[in-house]
This record gives sequence, structure tokens and C-alpha cells, in this order.
Amino acid sequence: MNRVEAIRQGLAALAPLRLEIVDESHLHAGHAGARDGGGHFRVAIVAEGFRGQPTMRRHRMVYDALGPLMKREIHALSIIAKAPDET
Repeated sequence: MNRVEAIRQGLAALAPLRLEIVDESHLHAGHAGARDGGGHFRVAIVAEGFRGQPTMRRHRMVYDALGPLMKREIHALSIIAKAPDET
């Protein structure tokens, strides 16, 4: 399974209504994290569970859902996390 699919599977725990994952690793070739095997990704996710949560809590929810991927597979992650009424 590739990293984008692994991220998609991890974020399924948040029951996203909409999810976009962009692998931007190619833009960071030669960067220390990229040399060590970690990728750079951009995630835009809409989920009911984000309703009423501050930005930092939403990001923590994403990091928690990705768990072990954050240790090796993902070096950098840009997150846009919104509740359905914020889109």
C-alpha cells in the first residue's frame, strides 16, 4: 500500500465527509526528512467530529488517527480540518 492510501485508511477513523490528500514529497527532494524516507503531505478533511473543536484539537485528532505513520512515513503534514458547516 502506498503512503497516500495508508493516510486515507488512518483518517477513516474520523469518518470524513470529504478528504483530499496531496503528496508534495517531490517538492522537498534533498530535504533531511525526505532523505530519511518521510514524505510531505497536504490534507484537507471535513468531519463532523471537528464541530466545536479548536484548531489545535482538530490537528491532534488527525495526528492521533495517523498514529505510527507520523513516526516514519510522514515527515511533514499540512492540515486543513473543518466541520461540515465551515466549508
